[in-house]
Amino acid sequence: MHALQTSSSRCHALVTSSRTARVHTVRVQAVAATVNNKTVLAPPYNVLITGSTKGVGRALAEDFLEAGDNVVVCARNEDQVQYVVKELQQKFGAKRVVGKACNVSKADQVKALAEYAQQQLGSIDLWINNAGTNAYKYGPLLESDDEDLEAIVDTNVLGVMLCCKEAINRMKEQPAGGHVFNMDGAGADGNATPRFAAYGATKRSLQQLGKSLEAELKMAKISNVGVHNLSPGMVTTELLMSGADTPQAKFFVNCLAEEAGDVAAYLVPRIRDVPPKSSTLTGGRLVSGARKDRFVKE
Repeated sequence: MHALQTSSSRCHALVTSSRTARVHTVRVQAVAATVNNKTVLAPPYNVLITGSTKGVGRALAEDFLEAGDNVVVCARNEDQVQYVVKELQQKFGAKRVVGKACNVSKADQVKALAEYAQQQLGSIDLWINNAGTNAYKYGPLLESDDEDLEAIVDTNVLGVMLCCKEAINRMKEQPAGGHVFNMDGAGADGNATPRFAAYGATKRSLQQLGKSLEAELKMAKISNVGVHNLSPGMVTTELLMSGADTPQAKFFVNCLAEEAGDVAAYLVPRIRDVPPKSSTLTGGRLVSGARKDRFVKE
């Protein structure tokens, strides 16, 4: 897996990819583009986003819709899903937004989600594994509740694996294939994540998962599916803000964090523009200088 960066400051959002495929296909009407006698993905895209009722996931959904794509909203809570779907339908049209509750750590629910998405939209072109948790708690691993550790690993690792498996198995059968994007986070680079060690460890695992999937797809000669990593940097979501309770944490949030909408505005055009001849998606968010009291009072 290659990773190129174009950032020159302390804060960046990086898009990397473990690539086995390229593509650019079709959408709702099962109308695909043909290039050199090959069916390829072309916008508007059908996009499934896990964990998309709030935070980065919600912001991504809105920006894909703004770009003209169709979106499947997904989260564990059915009421939240339907509330967000209704809001987005009012803004973008009832036919372009659908949603279904899903616990990504449950294989049967992931399968049902994928079936629903294909039934509603005809294909799944882009599957974004954004759902993640830190159990909304920060502290030493030795003091963590066992149930919280299980929930973090179940969602952040098992959930991504189950979604990758389901997405790839379906995409490889689609004429134009598709792309899977796994959202990493703090710890993905191998650096220490004190006070949220379990979260950091799960995000680090996604790098290895991407490399392994890349190798397996090559071995299976599956060339119409791509697997990529998205690194949004530090984002002011509920997950992050729940841990901004020390002077040091508040300083770094104010200095480095970005609003979910800003991150989505940067990532979505790059996700939609997967280079057909490149093994890597690259990008950088440039932010300079510490901004005291920007998000939390220091």
